[in-house]
Amino acid sequence: MDAVKKSLISLHLTVILLGGTALFSRLVPLSASDITLVRSVFAFIALFAFLKLAQQKITLNSKKDYGVALGLGVLMALHWVTYFAAMQYAGVSVGMIALFTFPVITVLIEPFFEKVRLVWQDVVSTLTVIAGVYLIVPETSLENDVTLGVLIGIASAILYSFRNLIHRKHFKHYSGAQAMAWQTLVIAILLMPFGSASIAQASNSTWLLLLLLGTVFTALPHALIAASLRHLRAKTFSLIACMQPLYGVFLAVLLLDEKPTWVTLLGGILITSASVYETLNTHKLHNNDTSN
Repeated sequence: MDAVKKSLISLHLTVILLGGTALFSRLVPLSASDITLVRSVFAFIALFAFLKLAQQKITLNSKKDYGVALGLGVLMALHWVTYFAAMQYAGVSVGMIALFTFPVITVLIEPFFEKVRLVWQDVVSTLTVIAGVYLIVPETSLENDVTLGVLIGIASAILYSFRNLIHRKHFKHYSGAQAMAWQTLVIAILLMPFGSASIAQASNSTWLLLLLLGTVFTALPHALIAASLRHLRAKTFSLIACMQPLYGVFLAVLLLDEKPTWVTLLGGILITSASVYETLNTHKLHNNDTSN
């Protein structure tokens, strides 16, 4: 098996693992902030250990980069907490679909970061996502947990979009493992004062789930991403990453016995289709820019 095929298999495994993180919002009987705190502690220990064993550089290049890492860590902390909260309110299937509004949200806010302008296709994508969100929201009342979960999921998507844009502009010269090692360290430090007594009282099975979340489902995927990108184009990675909600919903149906309605699945198809289109369009524009 050649390196490209191995990288493709590795990348699909990575996306399955990232999609599987949503399951822990239902499996772990802790609050979203407690799950995020323990996840980040296990993840940064595993990532720093990986960097050390792989003899990769751990320190950053400048004081400015440490400041950027701090900002990215704050955004990731808020993103992860709202990510798990969205799943706890709306369920994994709906929460994952709501989160994957982020590629279109990224397109909408990107003009504030880079010299790009919106085109009519972006407006169509936005309207498609709005239609998809309308289909997965059962009612407009915030007293409905699913509706609240969708809104929290969209808030998480906005945070993730800002994090990705800042990362791409100021932090892309670091590997995925190195970047996430510092961000998870920041998350752990930020959330430590907010940890509840429930963490210490958690059962052994809960701690095992948290260990799996922080290592196998967080540290490992980010290490695999760095390895995969050595042999695959960024476009390939982005397109396969768009399958994350598909894998997440499938795992929720299989392992959590969730039963998303056809209307919800239709909304998910609309949102994911817009995400795939924007991913393709972004890379097409990038290639045109680099060829000029």
